[in-house]
Amino acid sequence: MNDYRRNFLKNSAILLATAPLLSLNSAQAALYNGDDKNGGRVPDSFSSDEDFWRWIQTTYTVNPNILNLNNGGVSPQPKSVQDAFLHYYQLCNEGPAYYMWQVLDKGREGLRSRMVTLCGCSAEEITFNRNTTEALDIVIFGLQLQKGDEVVLTKQDYPNVMNAWKFREKRDGIKIVWIDLDLPNENEDDLVARYEAAFTSRTKIVNLTHIINWHGQIIPVRRIADKARARGIESMVDGAHTFAHLDYKISDLNCDYFGTSLHKWLCAPFGTGLLYVRKEKIKNLAPLFPNDNPDSEDIRKYEAQGTRNFASEQAIGTAISYHYGIGAKRKEQRLLKLKNYWASELMKNDRIQVKTSLKPQFACGLGLVSIEGMKPGELQSALMEKHKIFTTPIDYLKISGIRVTPHVYTSFEDLDRFIDAMNQIAKK
Repeated sequence: MNDYRRNFLKNSAILLATAPLLSLNSAQAALYNGDDKNGGRVPDSFSSDEDFWRWIQTTYTVNPNILNLNNGGVSPQPKSVQDAFLHYYQLCNEGPAYYMWQVLDKGREGLRSRMVTLCGCSAEEITFNRNTTEALDIVIFGLQLQKGDEVVLTKQDYPNVMNAWKFREKRDGIKIVWIDLDLPNENEDDLVARYEAAFTSRTKIVNLTHIINWHGQIIPVRRIADKARARGIESMVDGAHTFAHLDYKISDLNCDYFGTSLHKWLCAPFGTGLLYVRKEKIKNLAPLFPNDNPDSEDIRKYEAQGTRNFASEQAIGTAISYHYGIGAKRKEQRLLKLKNYWASELMKNDRIQVKTSLKPQFACGLGLVSIEGMKPGELQSALMEKHKIFTTPIDYLKISGIRVTPHVYTSFEDLDRFIDAMNQIAKK
């Protein structure tokens, strides 16, 4: 019996004996103490240990009869996060005006401090909102751009983000410089060169989607942000599909602005997001909902949202604890392993095309796949109606297929079910 299995069984016995006395967060800590930076076990040893991941699967309340492979859209929360949300929600209902404004509203400062370790930046550079779209819209509409100023985008960026930039182009006369990426692309130098070729003396900011949501391509945002900064160009990163998915800090990217949704890979409550603004940029970035001092250098000027969902916001803290429990590197390795497992198996079928890289520097847990002769919507319907497997159909520009996004609660048995279903459909 290896050391991990021996410790697993020992700690499991302790957990069962003391379960009535433990919250789920405490139980997690007793079981696996997984925070990488605080002495957690070696991630590689865990990424192949199914005992650990089977326990993780039991902490979710997903319907076992429907296989959800659309976690990239919005992820379910583990039971501990659901319980935290319900606790705060019920607390608010005991006296809304008191508990919401006098108690939970003050809890944001503690949450901001906890998020620092995950982001690798100052608490004075982080603010919370509802999703990536809202976070990036604050930047897009808050920048002091003038007629003729240029913004670099790709046609593969997220539609809501492109639409916001198009609106500024229409309203203010800025110019969007479009890049059309041919993806998947396993040449990092080529990706960087395509962005750099679009820079001119009029370029003010480059929009960078860290993982292209359509098929999982990882963009080398740090290298592009470095090139931009050297030319006095700002960078904004759409981190919707990388935050708590890939093991990195926002500070690693050297960007000026960053937005993400916390209800995807962090598994925080629905409708939670985060915005990062480099400290020296805050003063000149106008808030979308102004407070009494919109020219302030205080990140809190972006929090004048009126009545907000305090329960969802405060439960983010429990999602952070859960993420630390697994460990960032361990989680990334698991998500990559899940994607590469189903993708490698389906590549054996000549009628099935996997359209996402298997190399970790170019993709991780999100992938795109198609069956020859089938439209994405047809394939999505066949999987759901006949096999109760839920995926996302993608038919956009040159990108066609179904997007497949397992999560940490997805088992290899689940993926075998998906693989078998795809091979059955491909036969017909």
